[in-house]
Amino acid sequence: MGILETSDLIRGRTLSPVQLTERCLARIEQLNPQLNAFITVTADTALAEARRAEKEIESGHWRGPLHGIPIALKDIIDTAGVRTTAASVLFKDRVPNEDAEVVRRLKEAGVIFLGKQNLHEFAYGGSSVISYFGEVRNPWNPACITGGSSGGSAAAVASEMCYAAVGTDTAGSIREPASQCGVVGLKPTYGCVSVRGVIPLASSFDHVGPITSSVADAAVVLQVVAGHDPQDPTSANASIPNYLDALSAPVEHLRIGVPRYFFEDLDPEVSSSVEQALAILGKMTREVREVSIDVDADRSLQSAESYAYHAAWVSRTPELYQPETLRRIRAGERVSNDDIPALKLKLAKSRQAIDAIFRDVDLLVMPTVPVLPPAIDELKEHPEMLRPRELVLLRNTRPFNVWGLPAISAPCGFSATGLPIGLQIAGPHWKETPVLSLAHAFEQATPWHKRKPGIL
Repeated sequence: MGILETSDLIRGRTLSPVQLTERCLARIEQLNPQLNAFITVTADTALAEARRAEKEIESGHWRGPLHGIPIALKDIIDTAGVRTTAASVLFKDRVPNEDAEVVRRLKEAGVIFLGKQNLHEFAYGGSSVISYFGEVRNPWNPACITGGSSGGSAAAVASEMCYAAVGTDTAGSIREPASQCGVVGLKPTYGCVSVRGVIPLASSFDHVGPITSSVADAAVVLQVVAGHDPQDPTSANASIPNYLDALSAPVEHLRIGVPRYFFEDLDPEVSSSVEQALAILGKMTREVREVSIDVDADRSLQSAESYAYHAAWVSRTPELYQPETLRRIRAGERVSNDDIPALKLKLAKSRQAIDAIFRDVDLLVMPTVPVLPPAIDELKEHPEMLRPRELVLLRNTRPFNVWGLPAISAPCGFSATGLPIGLQIAGPHWKETPVLSLAHAFEQATPWHKRKPGIL
């Protein structure tokens, strides 16, 4: 069941938060040794939170649809009293004193925290193969990657270790692993969700958002975590709509743009699945037509901001980083501080200019990831292939971080070998609702979200 259905049973006292939490913890104990999705499991505190939620609901103090729902967090999001490692030996014993803002909001909503999830070290990669705690494995085929950097979060949701996860996305780190693991990943508009208390990768591009098993569940989580945070300089003071209303909104009037840039060099099975999805969308919406879009591949500002955060540690203890992570961080050393203002101005102009694409269409649709998940052993045996492979994996997601646009990945098919394929839907700034509307309508019209990994 999804979060809304489960929540109704909890509120009606047909289902206990303690039972749900025990089931999730049992699933983690069963599957995590194989998938390596969790770094830290907070079983005792989770059960204590579940018992407290149960008592609150029994006494009539129901906080909303996330009350009593077990979820987990990417291990780059600060949790007071629980270590936050960023999957690095550098932070392996780091225990924050304060919760990140998203954690505070989720606690107010009454969620049960199961623990912290594995990721690509410091979120600087799209495979989740590089982690001090070992690589994350795909529930659909444990020989394959999960994508990254929120690989543990996507794997945990796909394997039903938790009802939802909260991840981060700087170049596709929510949507790409969601696609590779056959679940839903939503990156909201830049500034929609606070990043305060989240270990940064590049502050001009960092986003926080949900990874869930359905579009409805993504809307539920986003409703809780979205909104202005006056202590976060990147947070926007914008009104937050009712995202759940989007689930019942009509889509017949929507005009869909297909930017062919994102269709270059696709795996044939990805191409076939996405073209079939476009045919379905063509029957559901007003029109589907091709559009032209320019993409800037310059990563100088991201590199510079990543280096700025890590510079002191890189100088003192470079050996504490995985070699490939260190190489990527040091690439930002080449960007002069004098160039930063011009790069930020260029970014701001890019975010303004992208609005023009939505004069003639309402949403954009394309493959989330151009290729199927590669094998872990192949990348480990040939480390020189990791960087170019990850650039391909993130090719279709990164531009939406540059533009700061809301984008979602939802399942749209499977390969002949049973690997998931994702469809990406993006919209104008602050238009999460039509993005959710179309994603939900497509999900309900297709069977892909109902398939479960063989590992279950």
